[in-house]
Amino acid sequence: MKKEEEKGYSNAVVKPKPFVKWVGGKRQLISQFKDLNIYPPKEFNSDKNRYFEPFIGGGAVFFDLLPKNAYISDLNKELIITYNVIKNDVEHLIESLKKHTYSKDYFLKIRSSEIGILSDIEVASRFIYLNRTCFNGLYRVNSKGQFNVPFGKYSNPLICDEVNLRIVSQALKNVFITNQDYKKIEDIAEAGDFVYLDPPYYPINKTSSFTSYTKENFLEKEQIELRDHFKKLCDKGCYVMLSNSDTLFIKEIYSEIPDITINNIKAGRSINSNSNKRGKITEVVITNY
Repeated sequence: MKKEEEKGYSNAVVKPKPFVKWVGGKRQLISQFKDLNIYPPKEFNSDKNRYFEPFIGGGAVFFDLLPKNAYISDLNKELIITYNVIKNDVEHLIESLKKHTYSKDYFLKIRSSEIGILSDIEVASRFIYLNRTCFNGLYRVNSKGQFNVPFGKYSNPLICDEVNLRIVSQALKNVFITNQDYKKIEDIAEAGDFVYLDPPYYPINKTSSFTSYTKENFLEKEQIELRDHFKKLCDKGCYVMLSNSDTLFIKEIYSEIPDITINNIKAGRSINSNSNKRGKITEVVITNY
């Protein structure tokens, strides 16, 4: 029996990949997690314990790990609607995505549409379309929660990746998917569960935050609340892994927790409008194991 099967991981022939581009996505960093021997925790067994990812975003870590007992969530309502539509009604979503066209006028029309009057299929279709055709695949909303990224210029954007969407749908079949605050998992996570926290990063300088995945801010106060959440999960006996920016503030607040390890990894920066300012930056990966 393969090691992955012994540990309780799904034995998918072709692994799914994130269906949206996501700032801070971890797909390119997973090999570094593995090189550091921090992912997944050696003691974690997906047959017996559960996996939680409450800032799911593009889901690169979840789609790589494919745990059998998974709880994923996010505060971004449109994102979670999209996950659930892919899980429950992927064929109608594919039909809807195939109707979209790539032009600036059409993009602006879809971007300005009123979410409140759309069906879940239409919300998910709009979400993926805008993500695939906006500038740099960026997801950002203003203080009113309205998507405000400009049109992106591409030669031939892939709006409907129907093969991957069907694979993603299968991967999500037995997954609990909820629209909620990350703190909610404190009530259900137990000893032996694996929790991966990938929050909005603390800005490395005053001008680096692109603001924002949701209309809520995530600065010093919110980062300290997250640190406290991390500690509560540690106290419950969970295996906890967290990604964040490599800043003195982040390292200081987590250094207050006993028996944690702070690792540095190199990540690509790709959202700066000036291509000359894109490149490798350092991030931290913090674990309690």
